[in-house]
Amino acid sequence: MLDAVATTAFIHAFEPGTDSARKPLLLLHGTGGNEHDLLPLGRMVAPGAALLSPRGQVLEGTMPRFFRRLAEGVFDAADLRRRTHELADFIGDARRRYDLAAPIAVGFSNGANIAASLLLLRPEVLAGAALLRAMSPFKEPPQADLAGKRVLMLSGAQDPIIPATDAARLAATLTGNGATVEHRILPAGHGLSQADIGLLSAWLDQA
Repeated sequence: MLDAVATTAFIHAFEPGTDSARKPLLLLHGTGGNEHDLLPLGRMVAPGAALLSPRGQVLEGTMPRFFRRLAEGVFDAADLRRRTHELADFIGDARRRYDLAAPIAVGFSNGANIAASLLLLRPEVLAGAALLRAMSPFKEPPQADLAGKRVLMLSGAQDPIIPATDAARLAATLTGNGATVEHRILPAGHGLSQADIGLLSAWLDQA
C-alpha cells in the first residue's frame, strides 16, 4: 500500500489489485473523512480490487470535504464544478501512474455527491458509480451521455440530511441521461448499515 501520496495536489492512498477481473474502485469519503476511511469497505465489498482513495481538498473547519457548501444541503455551485474537474484530472493522472482501468466510484455522502457530479460533468473518467446517501449536486443538472454506465444508489428512509425527493430527483436525472440506475431505499438513517454492505457487494460482483 502506498500511503498519503501526493499527486496533482491530492493526498491519497492506493492499494494495488490482486484480481485482474475486478474493476478498480475510486473511494470517496464523506465530510470529515480522509483517504483511509473507506479502504476497509473497499476490501470487504470488492476483494482483490485496486483501491484509489483521495482526500478531499476543501476544509470545513478541520473537516476535509471534496467541495464547499454554503449551508447543509446548499452547495457552492462554482466550487463544485471546479473541484469536480480537478478530481477528474487526478483520476486520469492516477490511472496513468498506476496503470488502472476506469474505476467504479464508491462514494459516501459528500463523496457520493461529487461522484454524481463526476458522472454528469466528466463521465468518461468512471466506469460506473455506487452512490451511498447521495443528493442531487446541481439545481439545474448538465446533460451527459451516461449510456452503458451502471449506477447503484442506496438511500436511507430515515436519513435526516437528504430528503427522499432529492435522492429520487438524482436517480431520475441519471436515468434520463442514459445510466442504468438501481435505487434502493433502506430502513436506515444517514449512516451505512449491514444491508448497504450486502447490496453494494452483490452489485459490484456484477460489474
